[in-house]
Amino acid sequence: MKLFLIDAYALIYRSYYAFIKNPRINSKGVNTSAIFGFINTLEDILKREQPTHIAVAFDPKGPTFRHEAFEQYKAQREETPEVIRQSVPVIKEIIQAYRIPILEVPYYEADDVIGTVAKQAASEGFEVYMMTPDKDYGQLVADHIYMYRPKFGGDYEVLGVPEVLEKYQLTSTAQVIDLLGLMGDTADNIPGCPGVGEKTAQKLLAEFGSIENLLANTDKLKGAQKKKVEENVEQIRFSKFLATIKTDVPITFDAAQCKRVAPDEDRLVELYTELEFKTFINRLKGESTASPATKEPAAAVQFDLFATEPAVEPETSSLADIQTTPHSYYLADTAEKQIALCEQLLREKSFAFDTETEGLDPLTAALVGMSFAIREQEAWYVPVPANREEATDIVLRLAPALQHPEIEKVGQNIKFDILALRKYGVRVKGPLFDTMIAHYLLNPELRHGMDYLAETYLKYKTVPIEDLIGPKGKKQASMRTVPIEQIKEYAAEDADVTLRLKHYFAPLLKQEDVETLFFEMEMPLIYVLAEMEATGVKLDTEALKQSSEVLSQQLIALEQSIYELAGQTFNINSTKQVGEILFDKLKLDEKAKKTKTGGYSTSEEVLEKIRGKHPIVGKLLEYRGIKKLLSTYIDALPALIHPETGKIHTSFNQAVTATGRLSSTNPNLQNIPVRDELGREIRKAFIADDDDCIFFSADYSQIELRLMAHLSNDPHMVEAFCSGADIHAATAAKIYGIPVEEVTSDMRRKAKTANFGIIYGISVFGLAERLGIPRAESKELIDGYFQTYPRVKEYMEESIRVAKEKGYVETLFKRKRFLPDINSHNAVVRGYAERNAINAPIQGSAADIIKLAMIHIHQQFEAEHLKSRMILQVHDELNFNVRKEEFDRVKEIVLDCMEHVLQLRVPLIADCGEGKNWLEAH
Repeated sequence: MKLFLIDAYALIYRSYYAFIKNPRINSKGVNTSAIFGFINTLEDILKREQPTHIAVAFDPKGPTFRHEAFEQYKAQREETPEVIRQSVPVIKEIIQAYRIPILEVPYYEADDVIGTVAKQAASEGFEVYMMTPDKDYGQLVADHIYMYRPKFGGDYEVLGVPEVLEKYQLTSTAQVIDLLGLMGDTADNIPGCPGVGEKTAQKLLAEFGSIENLLANTDKLKGAQKKKVEENVEQIRFSKFLATIKTDVPITFDAAQCKRVAPDEDRLVELYTELEFKTFINRLKGESTASPATKEPAAAVQFDLFATEPAVEPETSSLADIQTTPHSYYLADTAEKQIALCEQLLREKSFAFDTETEGLDPLTAALVGMSFAIREQEAWYVPVPANREEATDIVLRLAPALQHPEIEKVGQNIKFDILALRKYGVRVKGPLFDTMIAHYLLNPELRHGMDYLAETYLKYKTVPIEDLIGPKGKKQASMRTVPIEQIKEYAAEDADVTLRLKHYFAPLLKQEDVETLFFEMEMPLIYVLAEMEATGVKLDTEALKQSSEVLSQQLIALEQSIYELAGQTFNINSTKQVGEILFDKLKLDEKAKKTKTGGYSTSEEVLEKIRGKHPIVGKLLEYRGIKKLLSTYIDALPALIHPETGKIHTSFNQAVTATGRLSSTNPNLQNIPVRDELGREIRKAFIADDDDCIFFSADYSQIELRLMAHLSNDPHMVEAFCSGADIHAATAAKIYGIPVEEVTSDMRRKAKTANFGIIYGISVFGLAERLGIPRAESKELIDGYFQTYPRVKEYMEESIRVAKEKGYVETLFKRKRFLPDINSHNAVVRGYAERNAINAPIQGSAADIIKLAMIHIHQQFEAEHLKSRMILQVHDELNFNVRKEEFDRVKEIVLDCMEHVLQLRVPLIADCGEGKNWLEAH
């Protein structure tokens, strides 16, 4: 009996990247590379190897036990490409149509699942073949367990115990774990021992046999090697833990389930027709499905996927770097040189600069140095000592240039550098050019890091920071420990590359008509955000402590209530046990679907659909909401208080969301439930600085609806807003054909849901579900809405038409949202793009308006030398710490700036409030 266990994601990724330069795109605009490659290889295996049993293992969603043990595990991996995310569900459907079982266990990776099943199957007399390119599977190879690797050039290699030992020069397959523990694995971010590669690791294992024996005998090592090993003992041990594949995953090998059977041909034809895989359809029709036909013409490429040598020469091989590029980088390490450099900078209209710091928090990290560039391939590095007084003297020598109000400062994520210099008495001034944000405006959904930008646009590979301070982790060194000559090359290169990127992006900003957006909104906003981050907001930790106690008691009470409703105790935090209670015991949904792991889905979406069937569901949702609130905010916020300022300093990000909205981290303010009861517990903890200050909040009233009125120019909607009417009541009155005074609260509620839902392209089904009404009534409501506001319907249709024609839509300020799937023949994919075509100009314009208001408020505060400060921005809301004696003037400035920032067809209205804390103010 022959069992094949396939590592799904390994094959999917390799399939995708094999076609990366020439992707397979069907007539619907869908990239089918990953799907095609997976099927092609699967069919070849079935035909070539004729396994009697087969299964496919997937990594689960969410973190695994390795992530919990090591936060950085696989942290450097890029986010899963959108094409792969879209392909995986389709691939799973195809696997199911083949009637091949899918193995997936929460908390464990596919290799752990394969390792466990392989051991169990081998003990039952199976010959087990693990299909994977990953060398860490070598540790599982044993009698009757083999690695099965497609080779470069079109064949396969089967690795049994002798082959693994020879390939990796080991004496037992178990040593593969020790090998990886010593040499590390960059793909999984397993750190290993710095300075130890594969050859060194093999020599050490040949001498000591294992990591444990090596660490017990470090006295037998010599020189630098001894030092490296002894300094990284814990890291080596931990690396071995990360590299060890578990073989005791809670899964039982089911031979009957894995037995190979004939596939569901009708379902495969249906899927292949949708994907336009004509050759696969012909195979099904022309040959026995138990014996797949010969490979597609492109299959030769597919068999290169698992090769040790890449089938396609990687892009990086032809990139220029610091070694191959002529450059002149100078060290300005004396007062004379620094003064001369400043004088030179003062003669320029623009220069690039960058800071090197000891850490990643600009508010606390000490400067190590600064670099400056005026011309390409020429830059200066100014080292800064640890002594704060000496460091300040050096920084202030460059201050005249950095603070010059007319000289443009060029940077990559320049807000960090602006904040880093504040501690040394320098307030950067003048026009800005941030290359990260320039690229964000040009390509909002791509990455914006400097290394990526340099490789993509300049064909230049920058010096990795790891070359200076080692890999990420606890053992990573400080920049302060790196020799100055080495830092000089690295830091000067950063300023040089940043300047080159500026020269590359500047004409593109003009070409794409986003210069005004860039220079008049995004660049001035940097100063606003830097000031907000530096100011911070004060927290009432006592209030949080009390909230924690109250909510914890509520959790206990909810637990007991849930147990009583269930008629038994169980683990409320176990989705498996929750599913069994809801669907097996209480039978709340006879059609409840099980996941691949055999449990029921109990996601929030699933629970909301059955909320009305039993009181336990509402209790479970409430329990989860409180638990999440506690872990994410109530108990987590105090840990974010800055040791020097006693405040929270959230980071505002300009280059993250595709819509143009700001995002924030540490903490993520945008996800705070602002208006519900639970959110009240968080808001009351954000307080004014002291008794002489007031917490002031102002937010736009129905800004997205007002923008819909402006963009659609619907006369009824414009009239309602201009007359100051209650828009939801007015909408209800028109939909139901009654006077506004006869509108009931239920009618208004439905109209309000329709008003906001229409903006987001809500469907008849979606509105029915949200309002808890029959679909027929939902359809009448939507039809009535469009009869009431006919120009809204026209605007929506026009937005989609423009998107289909241009491939993007724009905000009022020319911010683009690219929609590559707008012409897709896949209704689901196209529908998502169409909803974005309608909403992006509205949501993006709202984001732009509040950004512009923030700039005007900030500038007015500065012009009048006010001590009050803007401290938080959350969606359409701005929050301030206001000195009591300035309150009237601040309120006047804020409301005036927010309401008159832009002239629309309808008035912009801002509501406001004040109090001791955020809750009282809003």
